This record gives sequence, structure tokens and C-alpha cells, in this order.
Amino acid sequence: MQDFLQSEMNEFLPLRDVVFNTLRQAILTGELKPGERLMEIHLANRLGVSRTPIREAIHKLELEGLVTMIPRRGAEVAQITEKSMSDVLEVRRALDALCAELACDRITEAGLESLRQSCDAFEAAVKTGDAKKIAQADVALHDIIVQATGNQRLIQLVNNLSEQMYRYRFEYIKDSSQHENLVEEHRIIYQSIVGKDKETAAEAARTHIDNQKKAIIRRIRLDSGNLRA
Repeated sequence: MQDFLQSEMNEFLPLRDVVFNTLRQAILTGELKPGERLMEIHLANRLGVSRTPIREAIHKLELEGLVTMIPRRGAEVAQITEKSMSDVLEVRRALDALCAELACDRITEAGLESLRQSCDAFEAAVKTGDAKKIAQADVALHDIIVQATGNQRLIQLVNNLSEQMYRYRFEYIKDSSQHENLVEEHRIIYQSIVGKDKETAAEAARTHIDNQKKAIIRRIRLDSGNLRA
């Protein structure tokens, strides 16, 4: 987390934004785990800043749903629950299917080439086994499809869900047994868009989300079982 803070500071962002981005990144990637308490003094010492930007960042993270305020305990990283995950993925499932359908009609030749390259880049990232690189490649691939729709309202809706979606996607990507499925699902979506097969593209997009949901539910239930054991 300190390394991320240093890299962000090189961009000359205001300190409060640097701290916010650092803590958000740590939550999204699981460095700060669900249920972990966010102690202002501890975080301030860890990042080498005062408590004020830490307090401001925690408040913003609460508004995003990434932090929960618990009476008599203070702030902690929001849990990944089946309900919260299902709510996000239910909406994203519908939006991704719509994006895939529209991309079939609207994507340009340059967009298709970018999508092909992104599929290749995702496969290359999978071979590294680095979850962060895989997640970044996955986001980049889906962003091409979303942007190809040319629908600014739709793009905005997807972007509004992107941070929460990243958290669930990262949990899925950490499971290496799912990587080959992800590669194959991306290829089906790409080939469907190339062939302008809207029905297959939309169904593939829905299946892509459904498989994430099943895998994350298994992980949530496994983690819950471990906590009770």
C-alpha cells in the first residue's frame, strides 16, 4: 500500500485524493480484507500522513459502500455478502448483455482489432498468474465493448458500477481454477461480436456474469464456514 501511495504522489494529486485512492485500491484488491478495522492512527502511521486525510478518505469510502461504520467499533472494510454481490451483478448482467448486443452493430474495425488484442493481452496476463494484472486486462477488455456502444448514458451506468464490480471480479480472478473459463468466455464474446451475432453475444455476456456469481458465492460460503470452524 505504501508503494501505491508513492506512485500516486508522483502524479501531483492532492494528498486527500492520494490517500483515498490508496485505501480504495487496497480494499478492491483485498489487501485490506472484509471486516478489517480501519484505525485512523494505524493507517496514518502506515502511510506517513496525518489523520485528517485518513478520516476524509474513510468517509468517502463509506459513501461508496466500501466501508461500514459499526457502533462502538468504528470503520471497517465492508463485507462481501451474497446480497450485496447479487445486487451488483444482477444489474451488471443486464448492462453487459445490452453492451454486447449494441457492440455487434456499432463497433468499428479499429474497435474489433482492439478487442482482439485485448483478448490476447488477457491470455498473456493469465499466464503470469498475477491477479492484479489479470484484473486490469479484464477491465480493459470489457471497457472496449462498453465504449463501442457509443451510448453515453449506458457507459455512465456501467462506470458507476465499475468500482464495486472490480471488487467482486477480483475475488473471482483470485481463483486460478476459473482462469481458463474466463479466457474461453472472452473468446466467445469476441467471436460473436465479430460475427454480429447479437443473441449469442448477449447470452455469452450473461453466462460470463453468472459464472462469476456462482464462483464468488462458493468463496463467500467457504470463508463463512472457515470463520465458524
